[in-house]
Amino acid sequence: MTDTTRTLQPKPWISGIAPYVPGKSAGADGRPLVKLSANENPLGTGDKARAGFAEAAGELSRYPDPGAAALREAIAAKYGLDPARVIYGTGSDELLHLATSAFAGPGDEVLYVRYGFAVYEIAARRVGATPVEAPDRDYATDVDALLAAVTDKTRVVFLANPNNPTGTLATREEVARLHAGLPGDVLFVLDQAYAEYLEPHEDDGGLDLARTASNVFVTRTFSKIHGLAAERIGWGYASGAVIAALHKIRAPFNVTRCGQAAAIAALGDDDFVERSRTHNAKWRQWLADEIESLGNHGLRVVPSATNFLLVLFDGAVTAETMNQRLMDAGYIVRWLPGQGLPNALRMTIGTEEETRGLAAAIRAALAD
Repeated sequence: MTDTTRTLQPKPWISGIAPYVPGKSAGADGRPLVKLSANENPLGTGDKARAGFAEAAGELSRYPDPGAAALREAIAAKYGLDPARVIYGTGSDELLHLATSAFAGPGDEVLYVRYGFAVYEIAARRVGATPVEAPDRDYATDVDALLAAVTDKTRVVFLANPNNPTGTLATREEVARLHAGLPGDVLFVLDQAYAEYLEPHEDDGGLDLARTASNVFVTRTFSKIHGLAAERIGWGYASGAVIAALHKIRAPFNVTRCGQAAAIAALGDDDFVERSRTHNAKWRQWLADEIESLGNHGLRVVPSATNFLLVLFDGAVTAETMNQRLMDAGYIVRWLPGQGLPNALRMTIGTEEETRGLAAAIRAALAD
């Protein structure tokens, strides 16, 4: 006889997941706001990527190339890689989930630094693994703390470099030391979503490691500097064995036809990338200086290598209060209590007009 008293329940590790909360683009009343909460490129999308997208849109009835051969070849040519070892995904987020799914499960541990990207905990819990946070060093990666947290249950170590949401950057030497201290059966995932915003001397050497090490997986995205966030295109590079494992669980046709075409075109638009990098560096420094001048109000900027600033509020005006006052003024940034940062706001670098307006709104909010 069927037991009708029993109810359907998800696995307990699924019940423990706090869903990822994306940055808002409107106020509580639905009023459109200046969106500085999602780290999008304020210059939009380059002309070459737009043209590539438009050309591919003529064949919307056709499935995309499931092997993304042309995209893999373009990425490999750009960075001097083996195209057979390039994988592609629905943003780099899918690749982070694939890495955890392939190499961790119940009874295993997934390690990352405190204030790391929110998806790492979700990816760990999704497969029944235990998420483990290592202490930070003043909001930056502490290599010694990460290595001290490694156990015989550790299977995946995530490092966002530069880090989201803090903006901090681990050096090439620190990345190499972290990798050297990990057991060979631990997958080291270097999440480089903001790598294109770095100057050449700031490169952390991740791709060099991935070329030779069997347990390094580097991920990147077209969502940030390339301005293709709407198309959700990510890519990664690792040893042949790692890539083969990820392909076994990758969704088929996961990168759209138009997305592939736009990404290929974006790789050839060095002028747009350089313009975006230059704009970001100028206005990130300008905004940081403006906020640092308000230090007597208890504001502090964490040094950033990304297209955003993490601003700490330790004075009379709290981060929560500032967040609301900025929304009232027409600007939306990212308040981060869910990531253990209730005293912080993450602010994307916008256009010149948006950045100047945000700074003025912050000053006005502190004067209230």
